[in-house]
Amino acid sequence: MRERTIASHFVRAALGGARRQGFDYSGLLEQLGISPELLEEPRARLAPEQFARLIQGLWLALDDEYLGFANAPSKPGSFAMMCHASIHCRNLEKALQRGLLFYSLFPEAPRLTLSREDEWVRLSLDDARLWDPDHFLTESLLVIWHRLGSWLIGQRIRLEQATFSYPRPDHGAEYDLLFPCPLSFGAEHSSLLFHSRYLSMPLLQDERTLKHFLERSPADLLSRPDDGDSLSSRLRRLLSRDSSHWPDLEAVAAHLHVSPQTLRRHLREEGSSFQELKDQLRRDIAIYHLGRADLSLPQIAEQLGFSEPSAFHRAFKKWTGLTPGAYRAREL
Repeated sequence: MRERTIASHFVRAALGGARRQGFDYSGLLEQLGISPELLEEPRARLAPEQFARLIQGLWLALDDEYLGFANAPSKPGSFAMMCHASIHCRNLEKALQRGLLFYSLFPEAPRLTLSREDEWVRLSLDDARLWDPDHFLTESLLVIWHRLGSWLIGQRIRLEQATFSYPRPDHGAEYDLLFPCPLSFGAEHSSLLFHSRYLSMPLLQDERTLKHFLERSPADLLSRPDDGDSLSSRLRRLLSRDSSHWPDLEAVAAHLHVSPQTLRRHLREEGSSFQELKDQLRRDIAIYHLGRADLSLPQIAEQLGFSEPSAFHRAFKKWTGLTPGAYRAREL
């Protein structure tokens, strides 16, 4: 319920390769409850598990884990074989090197490299030759390798920087969910920078845990945004502890031992605000319940702190472009 929802942009972007190949995906969308109305509304959001099922469905339908964005397809099962090849390495550095070596055996595969920069390590992607107008494959590959590495060592790898070989895209506001670190656009390469200390860490996973991991990954890695260490993420976790009680800014500031003015300033520096965070969380909780039959619309409104269902109706349409009733009708 507390997971961040996925912007409809990523659904449209993920379908780009299928459109390019002339694949009719209308049946798949209908099966997943993704309506044309939701797909065409820029403000609409999807539940993470719904997005994961879409990616898995596209992989199977297109017979390509690159979803039609690379110069040659990657047969379903390639990612799993790479993981099996890497899982017995003694540390993260060896596992990443072996994983990258695995994909280098395919001449047309997107090229990823690992390089040292003093105490830092940079994972770089050569995305110059990809057919990837919405940068979906570039984003996906960087996210997957980062989160795979974090899973292997049992702790989140803190990113110091993410660079991209293209200008900031229209959906750039969503990048804080993908890459919670300083961002640089128009760079020479698309890459991730992190501290080299992670490379020497031993792998905490094995064949048993890998089997469970591969039941949903890497689609699951793409569908679960990285909350990171930002103040906005910390506040979201704090607010989501009890969605029936919504503390005001003063109470949250007191909990964090800062003044309300300081809290506002720090959030402004991150490009956010307290009200925006509350609205995003309420939007995501609403979408969670609308996708299920556990609560009625008035009950959802009450849980989210709205005095009247009509106020919830107006707010939800402002957040997503759809009414709660219309959204539930598409989901159930």
